[in-house]
Amino acid sequence: MAPRSFFTSDAASLSLDGTWDFRLDEGDWGAITVPGHWQLQGHGSPAYTNVRYPFPVEPPFVPSDNPTGDYRLVFDLPENWPDEPAVLRFDGVDSCGLICLNDAELGVTRGSRLPAEFEVGHLLRPSGNVLTVRVHQWSAGSYLEDQDMWWMSGIFRSVTLLSRPRGGVADYEIHASYDHVTGSGTLSVEGGLLSVPELEVTDLPPGQSFSLPVEPWSAESPRLYDGVVHTEAERVPVRIGFRTVAISEGVLTVNGARVVFRGVNRHEHHPRFGRAVPREIALQDVLLMKRHNVNAVRTSHYPPDPYFLSLCDEYGLWVIDECDLETHGFGELDWAGNPSDDPRWAESYVDRMRRMVERDKNHPSIVLWSLGNESHTGRNLAAMASWTRDRDPSRPVHYEGDFDCEYVDVYSRMYASHEEVDQIGREHTHGLPFVLCEFAHAMGNGPGGMLEYRELFERYEHVQGGFIWEWIDHGIERDGHFAYGGDFGEPLHDGNFVIDGLVFPDRTPSPGLLEFAKVFEPVRITGTGAGIRVESFYDHTGLDHLRFDWVYEDDGVEVASGTLEVPRTTAGVRADIALPELPAVSGEGWLTVRASLAAPTSWADAGHVVAWGQILVAEPPPAVPFSGVERVHLGDVLRHGIGEFDPVTGLLTKLGELTLDGPRLDLWRAPTDNDRGSSHPDERAWRDAGLHRLQHRVVDVDTHPSGLVVHTRVAPPAWGFGMLADYHWTADGDRLHLRVDITPDGEWPCTLPRLGLRMALPAADAVEWFGRGPGEAYADSRQAARTGRFTSTVDALQTPYVFPQENGNRADARWLRIGGVLIEGEPVFDFTARRWTSEDLDAAKHTDDLVPGDLVHLNLDLAQHGLGTASCGPGVLPQYRLHARKASFAVTFVPASGRS
Repeated sequence: MAPRSFFTSDAASLSLDGTWDFRLDEGDWGAITVPGHWQLQGHGSPAYTNVRYPFPVEPPFVPSDNPTGDYRLVFDLPENWPDEPAVLRFDGVDSCGLICLNDAELGVTRGSRLPAEFEVGHLLRPSGNVLTVRVHQWSAGSYLEDQDMWWMSGIFRSVTLLSRPRGGVADYEIHASYDHVTGSGTLSVEGGLLSVPELEVTDLPPGQSFSLPVEPWSAESPRLYDGVVHTEAERVPVRIGFRTVAISEGVLTVNGARVVFRGVNRHEHHPRFGRAVPREIALQDVLLMKRHNVNAVRTSHYPPDPYFLSLCDEYGLWVIDECDLETHGFGELDWAGNPSDDPRWAESYVDRMRRMVERDKNHPSIVLWSLGNESHTGRNLAAMASWTRDRDPSRPVHYEGDFDCEYVDVYSRMYASHEEVDQIGREHTHGLPFVLCEFAHAMGNGPGGMLEYRELFERYEHVQGGFIWEWIDHGIERDGHFAYGGDFGEPLHDGNFVIDGLVFPDRTPSPGLLEFAKVFEPVRITGTGAGIRVESFYDHTGLDHLRFDWVYEDDGVEVASGTLEVPRTTAGVRADIALPELPAVSGEGWLTVRASLAAPTSWADAGHVVAWGQILVAEPPPAVPFSGVERVHLGDVLRHGIGEFDPVTGLLTKLGELTLDGPRLDLWRAPTDNDRGSSHPDERAWRDAGLHRLQHRVVDVDTHPSGLVVHTRVAPPAWGFGMLADYHWTADGDRLHLRVDITPDGEWPCTLPRLGLRMALPAADAVEWFGRGPGEAYADSRQAARTGRFTSTVDALQTPYVFPQENGNRADARWLRIGGVLIEGEPVFDFTARRWTSEDLDAAKHTDDLVPGDLVHLNLDLAQHGLGTASCGPGVLPQYRLHARKASFAVTFVPASGRS
C-alpha cells in the first residue's frame, strides 16, 4: 500500500501483539513475544558493530547462512468486526519479512524501522485466521541499516489489523502555520473535514484555509488543540500545534524566534527488550529529558516508534526526524560500492524517505527532516532531499554527510572541535544555520568541555546548538551486569563503544546528564558584584512559570532563606536584582538561588528545580597558622604528635588509634573511555611512560626536633624521568600536618592522569565533606557540583559506569570526615574513596568484577587531568590538561571525634 500517516480512529482495530509461535532456522516450534527480538528471547545472540558490516560486503547479496525466524499466529476476529476493507500493519520488522495470511502471500517488508501495510479484507475469516511471517536477519536492506547499534532481528514493533471503512479517512494532512507578527494561525486540512471545537472550527473542508488568533506551539510551550478529521464513515482524533519553521538570513527560526538545540541523539533501547521499547519507557525518556533541560531529539538513526513523536508533541521537544538509512560500513572500503551514488538503489532511498515523511508529517514537534546518517554522499541522497522539499516545503532538510551543502538547508557536522566551531561561527560557513548533529560523546566518564560548546552557541547567532551523542547506554542485562560488544562471543565487534549515553541502561541519570542539565539550563543565575543577575535563555517563553528561592549557608550550614522577587521578563532578557538582607557569618558564606516550577506541569511537579546559581558572599576566614610544636620521638617507630611512622619508609602507619597505610604520591587513575580514545590516546602515552607501575624510592628520612621530612623519588621502571616528592610532617596536639613538595625530575613525555596522595584506611562507611557535591566533578565537567556540606557512604560515592573506569571524584573539599579521620585542606583538595584500588578498577571489565576489600582506598588530589571527549571527538582542552610541574599542597589529619 502507499505510505500514509500513522493514526488511530473510531474504526475497528485488533492488536496482534502478544504470544506467537516461533521457530529459528526450521527448528522446533516454541513461543515468542511480539513485539520483541528473537536474540533476546533465547534464539541466537545479539551482536554489536559500530561501522563494519558483520557479513561480506558484496551488495546486494547477503550470506546464504542467514538466520531465519518463522512466526505464526492464529487469531479470530471480534464478533462485531465490520464487513469492510481491512489493512494489516507492521510497524517494524528487522530486517525483512515475507507476510502470508491464510496461505495467501501478501508481500515483503523492507526498511526495518518503517511501516508496511497490506490489504487483507478479502482474506479474512471470522475465526482461525493464520498469519505467518518469515523474517530474515540479513537482506539487501541490511546494507542501508548499519546504524551503530546491536544487530537484532524479528518483529520488534506492533502488528495491528485495521478496519478501513468505505468512505473513511484514507490519509490526512493538517497545515497549521503561525504568524508571529499578527499572532494568528492559519489552518487547512487534506483528507477529510476538520473540526476544532476550542477554536470554534466546524467541518472545515479540504483545501480551504482559515485564520484566527491562536497560541503557538513550541518546545517550551507545547500548546495543542484537540480536533477531529472526519467523514461520514470515520472520525480521526488529531492534535494540532501551530508553528512556522523558517530560515531567515542564515538563522533557523520557529515562530520568528531563533532556536538553540539543547539536544540528544536517541536510539531506541531497553536492556531487556532491545528496540522493542515499552510505551511507559518511552514516556520515561521524555520526562527525564524535560527534567534535565533537554529541548530537542534527533531520532538517530531511524524514525522512532510513532508513539514517541506523539509524546514530543505533547510534552514539548524539537525533533529532527531521521530516515532509516546508514551505509557507514562502506567507509571501510573508501566508499567503493556505496549505494548512495548507485542509481540501482535510487528507489530504495527515496522510498525510505517517502515512508517516513508520510508517516510523520502531522507532528508539530518535527522541525527538520534528516536524510539519514553517515552514508557519504551521492545522487540518491540528493534525490531524497529533492523529493522531501517538494513534498513538504514547510520543514528544512538536514544531512550531515553533505559537507558542501549542495542539497541541504542546514550545515551540520559531528564532533567538530571547539576551535572549528568557533571558525564556522566567525566565517558563517556556507551562509546556513549550523548545527552539531553529534557532539560531546557521552561514553563513560564525561563528556568534558560542554560549557565551552555552550559559549560558542551563545556567541554566534547562526551556531544553533547540537545533539549529545547519545541518550542511553545500550547495555543488555546479562549475568548480573550489562553486556556490551564481545560479551556474546561475536567474532567481529566494537566492544563497549555501544555504551555511550547520558543515562545508564536502566535509565538512571549519569553524572554527564546532570552536567548537561546545569550547563544548558534555560535560566542563568550569577553574581554581579552588587547583586544577582537572572538571565533567560528560553527561546519563546518568559520566566512567569518559575519561582526563585534562596538559601544562605555558613560553611555549608543554612542560616537564612527566602523568596526572590524577579521582574517579569521575556525570552532572552536579563534582570539585575539586589541581594537579599543576609546575616553575618563566621565562615564561608554561599548564597544559592534556585529557579523552580511555580506550578505543576505535565512533566514535573511544582518545585522541580530548573536552574540554580551560587554566589560567594563572604570569603572564608584566614587559615590559622600551623605552629608545629610537637617533637619527634625516635625508637622502633617514629612518633610525632598523634602520628606513628615507619622509620625506614617514612610512611604514616597510625593516626592516634587508627591504623592506616599512610599517604604517598600517586599519579595514576583507571583510564576513562575518553582517556582511551583518539588516534593518540592519553592512556597509551601514560602506559608507555609506565605511570601505572610507579616505584617509590626513599632517599632519606630526616628527623629534627619539630618535624619529619621524608625525601623520595617516584618513577616508572625503564625510564630516567620521575618525580621528587618531599613529605614535610609537623604536629600540634591532635593535629598532624603534611605538606608535599613535588618537583619533576627529567623531561616528562606526557601529561599526568592525576597529581595527589594515596592512602588506605580500615573499613569505613559514612562520609561527610564540605566542598563541591553532591555528585562527582572533574576539571572540565564540574558545573553541576555546587558548594555545600554533604553526606554519603563510600559505596554511594561510586558511579557504576558499565565499563569500570575512574569515577567518583569530589572536588574542592575544604574538609573531609571518613573512617575516623578528619582531613582539612589548605585551602581545598579533591578526593575519591572506594573499596578497591585503582589497579582493581583498571583491570575490571564489568561492574561485578569489582569485589569490595577490607580497606577503603582514599585519594587526596591536587588535580586530575580533564575528561574531554576523545572516545569520539576532541580531547581535553589545553586549560584542563595536567602537566608535570613543580607543585606543593598541604592537608591536616585530625582524629574525627569532632572537628577541631
